[in-house]
Amino acid sequence: MSEEFKIEIVNPEKSFLSKEDVTEVVVPAFEGEMGILKDHISIISFLKPGIIKIFSKSGEDNYYVEDGIVEFKNNNLSVLTSSIFNIKDIDKDKISELLTQAEENSKNSDITDQNKYLVDQKIDVLKTLN
Repeated sequence: MSEEFKIEIVNPEKSFLSKEDVTEVVVPAFEGEMGILKDHISIISFLKPGIIKIFSKSGEDNYYVEDGIVEFKNNNLSVLTSSIFNIKDIDKDKISELLTQAEENSKNSDITDQNKYLVDQKIDVLKTLN
C-alpha cells in the first residue's frame, strides 16, 4: 500500500511546486510545526514564517515561507503563499536583505502585537539560514 500523497504549492506568480510522491510534509503552522502524513485528518491552517520540509522518494526539499494557508483534504496538500523560496537556491545576500528589513520593521513603534510576533518569527528563521 502506498504511503504517498500529493502536494501543490501556489504563489501569485505561478504554480510553484507540484509533487505526487510525497511521504511527509512539515509546515510552520501558527499552532506550531505540523507534520502531515498520508490519510491525515482534513485541516486548514495559517502559516507563519518558517521552513516547509517536504520528504519524498526523491529526497528532502526545504522551502522558506513567510505566510500562507495550508489545506489537507483527500490526501492532497495545498499551500497558498505570497512568498516562498527554495532554501538551496536563495543566496546569503537575499537572506541578509530580508533579515535587515525584518529587523527594521521590528523597531517600528506602531507595530501591532500580532505583526511583532510574525516579524520576530521571521527574524529567528532567517538567522538560522544566514
